[in-house]
Amino acid sequence: MTEPAALGDLELAALVSSRICHDVINPVSAISNGLEMLAEEPDQPMRDAAMDLIRKSAAQASAKLQFARLAFGAAGSAGAEIDLRDAEKVARDFIGASGKHQVAWQGPAATLPKNKVKLLLNLVALGAMALPRGGIIAVDVAGTPPSVSFVVRARGEAAKLTDQVKSLLSGANGGAIDAHSIQPYYARRVAAAAGMNVTVETREGEVELRAS
Repeated sequence: MTEPAALGDLELAALVSSRICHDVINPVSAISNGLEMLAEEPDQPMRDAAMDLIRKSAAQASAKLQFARLAFGAAGSAGAEIDLRDAEKVARDFIGASGKHQVAWQGPAATLPKNKVKLLLNLVALGAMALPRGGIIAVDVAGTPPSVSFVVRARGEAAKLTDQVKSLLSGANGGAIDAHSIQPYYARRVAAAAGMNVTVETREGEVELRAS
């Protein structure tokens, strides 16, 4: 298979922006619905339910935006480093927002070049993508910073990544790229910028993503 044509900067930015909007629109819409209920509903139990919806949706929106800031955003000036403890926190909040996934994280308390952290977080998001029915995403950061390797294991029922996602991660021709498939393509681009390679292995009930 041949490598797909690289997306231009404007198209890449547009697709990543679309992906972020797609992730955030549901909790933001839920906040709007909750506010409408508060404005129109005199029944106190219903108002309490609306407030609960607003609180949960606001927490989800915040978690998704904080994750996007590190996984896709600049997160500081050129050459900046990111604390892995911050990456772990945003990963736990982002993954936990679905209510279906859990994170098990092992790694040093250290800072890493931002592109390596961006890659790690994108692999975590791909781990969640591999578990549509929920499960555990085990993250292992090994080595002595900044020379580290990552292993993200997505374990759960029906764990799977599509052939398109695996092709885009490996640099093969994954077909048309849209807002839904931009994450593996972006992860490969970030891996190249970080001087790392990504491999994928699939076993019964588990998808393993490695970067070294």
